[in-house]
Amino acid sequence: MPHFVIMGAGRVGVMLARTLEASGHTVAVIDQDERAFQPLRKGFEGRLVTGVGFDEDTLKRAGITEAYAFAAVSSGDNSNIIAARVAREMFKVKNVVARVYDPNRAEFFQRMGIPTVASVRWSTDQVLRRLLPEQALKGDFREPSGRLMLTEIPLDDGWAGHALTSIESAAGVRIAYITRFGEGMLPRPDSAYQQGDSVHVMMRTDDVADVTRILSRPPRVEDEEAEAEGGYAPASGHRKHPHRKHPHGPKKPAEQKHNDGPVIEHEFHLGDTPPELPDPLELIGRHRDHSKGEK
Repeated sequence: MPHFVIMGAGRVGVMLARTLEASGHTVAVIDQDERAFQPLRKGFEGRLVTGVGFDEDTLKRAGITEAYAFAAVSSGDNSNIIAARVAREMFKVKNVVARVYDPNRAEFFQRMGIPTVASVRWSTDQVLRRLLPEQALKGDFREPSGRLMLTEIPLDDGWAGHALTSIESAAGVRIAYITRFGEGMLPRPDSAYQQGDSVHVMMRTDDVADVTRILSRPPRVEDEEAEAEGGYAPASGHRKHPHRKHPHGPKKPAEQKHNDGPVIEHEFHLGDTPPELPDPLELIGRHRDHSKGEK
């Protein structure tokens, strides 16, 4: 039976704890203030641990070593960030989510691969969707006949760099929008999936199991070959058009004389090289320097 550790016994933490326990999971809740556990005193059978949520001993008492997932949903961004990093990096908890109020900090965290949720009233649902993949399969929306549903689908990291159109073809879905670094984006013809994106798809209700199975695994070799034949370069996130003329006219490869014979210079177009994202550690360093400057 999966074990869950929750830091923060506020409204979101209490709702998470009761929802997870009602689903048959074991739960431990951590909070510095013992009075915060009052709403859980009646009927809750999980562990209530008083202490600092990012303290190693406190986390061990909460059962972090056997935890399937960890949720940091206290009222402090700094505490949530530190606790989530400790759970992910020290205790190797795979499923970690943090509640972060500051959108700039949330972006740093998203770049590090840790999902964040905002301080909105439906935070509980957002956290559950990131901790329990099957929770997302209930869908955000269903059309009146019940045959179609809109929902967020988790993707294997092997799909990173692949065109959204190729993901649609492989799984038989239509991608409605993606969430990247906390911001919603409508897909374009040249859009590609990046690690950490939340992908929201419209699909047939009867196909949930098949779609989940396909996208939870790396793409098949035949899918990648079909994508390559379609003129798409997965690493770049842009489509190539081998039969379309360059807007500035065709260029012939330049031939240069060399001591050992002619050397052919290959032509490269914008989009052939994937854009480089800033190093997350460098971003964190800048954030720390900025914080020190404010003090």
